[in-house]
Amino acid sequence: MARDTLTGSRIRERRQVVGFRQADLARKVGISASYLNLIEHNRRRIGGKLLVNIASALSVEPSALTEGAEAALISALREAAATDGAAIAETDRADELAGRFPGWAELLAQLFRRVNSLERTVETLSDRLTHDPNLAASLHEVLSTAAAIRSTAAILAEPGELAAEWRDRFHRNLHQDAERLAESSKSLVAYLDDTDAGEDRTGVPVEQVETFVAARGHHFAELERGEAVANVPLSELRSGAARDIARKWLDIYASDAQAMPLDRFVDALDRTGLEPMALCHEFGVDLVAVFRRLASLPEGTLPHEVGLVVCDASGSILFRKAIAGFALPRHGESCPLWPLFTALGRPLVPIRRRVWQLGRNTAEFDCLAVAWPQEMPDFNADPVYRSIMLILPVPTAERGETVPLPVGSSCRVCPSKECAARREPSVLSEGF
Repeated sequence: MARDTLTGSRIRERRQVVGFRQADLARKVGISASYLNLIEHNRRRIGGKLLVNIASALSVEPSALTEGAEAALISALREAAATDGAAIAETDRADELAGRFPGWAELLAQLFRRVNSLERTVETLSDRLTHDPNLAASLHEVLSTAAAIRSTAAILAEPGELAAEWRDRFHRNLHQDAERLAESSKSLVAYLDDTDAGEDRTGVPVEQVETFVAARGHHFAELERGEAVANVPLSELRSGAARDIARKWLDIYASDAQAMPLDRFVDALDRTGLEPMALCHEFGVDLVAVFRRLASLPEGTLPHEVGLVVCDASGSILFRKAIAGFALPRHGESCPLWPLFTALGRPLVPIRRRVWQLGRNTAEFDCLAVAWPQEMPDFNADPVYRSIMLILPVPTAERGETVPLPVGSSCRVCPSKECAARREPSVLSEGF
């Protein structure tokens, strides 16, 4: 039933809310009760002066009777119906549900939003449990200690007498394991309380460093002036591991700033445009340094923001600079980062991919990735590779020139054959 045919239902609901009988309202607007009954059951169209009179009698705007439920509510109902593929819902009658039973419709929409929120929370916690090394180690300690206590208690509970020496030894082990379990549990609770306190939920040192760098806008003016890394205050980083990681990152930043001074780099950008290869030739540096430098420019230098991701050969994310509209997952499936991982299979070969993210918006991004050996290996030793990816939003005027490949924020929603097709090196390029 179309939304504009539900005016009668809304008149009836509003009349019942204000406490009018059908005959009372009919008398107020100068029509018969039987005709009003036909209107309220959507058997007669209504408009013009009569609609205005009824709205006035019910103390509402005429639009409240003709427009019905908000489009967002109807959209939420349809989305809820489409999400649960097992249930068969009359999606074409969502307007009718929202118009005739707005309270129930809003309740369903709220429940749908809450379920979505809880699913995202569970997924995040599940990924955190799987990938957070500190949390995994603490849980392993608790579980292994509990298993040891259970084994010891089972031996003591067996029928028959134990020799006094063995009984004392089991009691001593049981006491020691219980103390160890108590300490492990306290450490786990303290860790969770620390990472969940306040707005900063970054318990992993790498995440602390990302938050610290992001708070400075990924730009350190003191290092641009040639000051020492020691002059950058790191007191806000809670752990020693985070401070060590930050110092290494700042050392690299200072080296890039020295090799590509800000003024000269901005002048080169004006001449060459955002062409990483041209910038490499201009300053005699590699692509990795240019990517990092582009991500560290002060706000407003580039016409748009850029994103950056760095990973090691195992796929662990070492650093992220977020960009609006592009999900950068740290834990769980990492379909959006597949160009970054593809580069690991072709070290030192620049790779470009144009992608758009499923379920987010229509924005397109150019992903420029390259893998490089972290340092020169010894003879007969395998090099240790890292991969870096620069993320550039595609201007609206340039969209359509290249067919973008869809990526999801989670590979759980991607057909396996589609993901396999994306891994094919059919569009690798030797340059950008």
